[in-house]
Amino acid sequence: MENNKSLYAYIKDKLLNDIKTNVYKKGEKIPPELELCETFNVSRTTVRTALHQLTLEGYLVRKQGKGTFVADEKVKQTLTHTVKKYSDQISTQGKTPQIELVDISVVPANEHLLHSLDISIKDPIQRIERIRKANGEPTQYEIAFVPWTVAPGINKEQVETSLYSALKEHFNVHIAKTTEHIEITLADAHICELLQCEEGLPCFYMETIAEDETGKRIEFSRAYYRGDKTNFLIERDYPLHDF
Repeated sequence: MENNKSLYAYIKDKLLNDIKTNVYKKGEKIPPELELCETFNVSRTTVRTALHQLTLEGYLVRKQGKGTFVADEKVKQTLTHTVKKYSDQISTQGKTPQIELVDISVVPANEHLLHSLDISIKDPIQRIERIRKANGEPTQYEIAFVPWTVAPGINKEQVETSLYSALKEHFNVHIAKTTEHIEITLADAHICELLQCEEGLPCFYMETIAEDETGKRIEFSRAYYRGDKTNFLIERDYPLHDF
């Protein structure tokens, strides 16, 4: 441990390992800063830096006047082949799912949407804003675009359950494939208001294009996931004959 950065990184990794192995359980208070200083023989600044990073990443929660506690487990979402709806994925983790409609409107297609959907300029597009929650806490904000010709008149009840299920059940449109691009972004003031988080919080940003069985692009979405509340599971199969 040659410098201060190495010290706080060591402490952070040690505390994170203790959290993941249930040495410190969900909702449990961790030792106060002074005790951690004595345990690791470091300065209070070093301990605070480690705690701040774990808090920013969603593993700890600081409660004014009470101390620092282990946060609830992050929402896990699967990116590999799965037909499970958001509500099903959240329910299996013992959390209560909720999809809340922010706004639904019809807008003319712009140049950007031409690259993501099989449409023409100024075609009517349904713009659907939603917030997904787990146990009442916002975890994801999404804006979806669906051409009017694909599914005319999508309503509130349909999008607050499952958009893809609604497309199949009410409009006979089957999602056969999705292509997703993920990167990291920082939440701006607007995103913070919707996700109820601090400005500058790291978020996963995902753009998705959904296609039907003919390859027609029928939905495009942009989504922001709170980095302190969400992680992703990715599984890959490697056939033996490829190695």
